[in-house]
Amino acid sequence: MSALRSTSRLFAASKPLFRPAVFARSYATVDPVAQVSATGHATTSITPESKTSTVQEPTPSEQPRIKKFQVYRWNPDTPSEKPQMQTYELDLNKTGPMMLDALIRIKNEIDPTLTFRRSCREGICGSCAMNIDGVNTLACLCRIPTDTAKDSRIYPLPHTYVVKDLVPDLTYFYKQYKSIKPYLQRDTPTEDGLEYRQSPEERKKLDGLYECILCACCSTSCPSYWWNSEEYLGPAILMQSYRWMADSRDEKTAERKAALDNSMSVYRCHTILNCSRTCPKGLNPARAIAEIKKMMAAH
Repeated sequence: MSALRSTSRLFAASKPLFRPAVFARSYATVDPVAQVSATGHATTSITPESKTSTVQEPTPSEQPRIKKFQVYRWNPDTPSEKPQMQTYELDLNKTGPMMLDALIRIKNEIDPTLTFRRSCREGICGSCAMNIDGVNTLACLCRIPTDTAKDSRIYPLPHTYVVKDLVPDLTYFYKQYKSIKPYLQRDTPTEDGLEYRQSPEERKKLDGLYECILCACCSTSCPSYWWNSEEYLGPAILMQSYRWMADSRDEKTAERKAALDNSMSVYRCHTILNCSRTCPKGLNPARAIAEIKKMMAAH
């Protein structure tokens, strides 16, 4: 989207206020005269008031900033070969600021066989979750460290089966999500047949819960989930479960609590707090789990 600019008083007297859309892009430079300086750079002179403004194109840094990226590689087509770390070198002067920019540039310009997930580039979809320099995070939100003396190391999410390279298999993770019935359950219709209403105070209870994007960064950073993932639901799924248990419009709280009333689904949480430390959205799954335990103890 082009930036909105105020109409210059310089052209107000000589130019009509409105122009057809076809001239919109060239309107701002109708009077300035483009010249070429002795150095070969484009300059712009504004002549009506004898004021000269010279704008030069930025000169690329002559000193490249080469940084090494060590990336986890494994190909299911050659299962007998062990996983390995492959090193790529990029000039940070020619690379975007985020880790995802580096990975995309590696795939586009160096190695098209590199495989990873990505979609929105805005920290919304959770597709590009991976372990970067020892921290589970989203590649699109993780800035590239500018220290070129230190290599960056990129792995898939820990303690997951790997589909290929940086792509983890989250099949079971989504099956667990489906098991909590993550949708509004209600038997009583509203009196007027319209939407289910709640007060601002009731709605506020959902803040910090509904923002979860199911990237699995928290669950795959949890040692309890590493060792008990077949029965322990993990931080992400439990926070999603509490999101519906805390919703004033939902009428199945008793059933939701009954489904968690066993020794494994919730109580494998030992409050290590890795989940809250690593969440790229700044949420607090550990607090949601603690609230579930309080609700379970209350009945």
